[in-house]
Amino acid sequence: MSDKEWYFNTVTEQPELGKLSPIGQRMGPYKSRQDALDAWKIVKERNTVWDEQTREWNKWGSGRSADDGR
Repeated sequence: MSDKEWYFNTVTEQPELGKLSPIGQRMGPYKSRQDALDAWKIVKERNTVWDEQTREWNKWGSGRSADDGR
């Protein structure tokens, strides 16, 4: 990995170029400064997709379709 990648510091809530903060305080890497600034938005979007995939996975084999709403 390159030092030219962007990270988001979850404590300061600021983007950082390179691995400046301890690993427990950063998310990334991101391709751009703007992507790092959007880190929380990206996390929320990914979590929404993963939650839906988990619901679908849990329904698989239960005999219920995804449209049952149960």
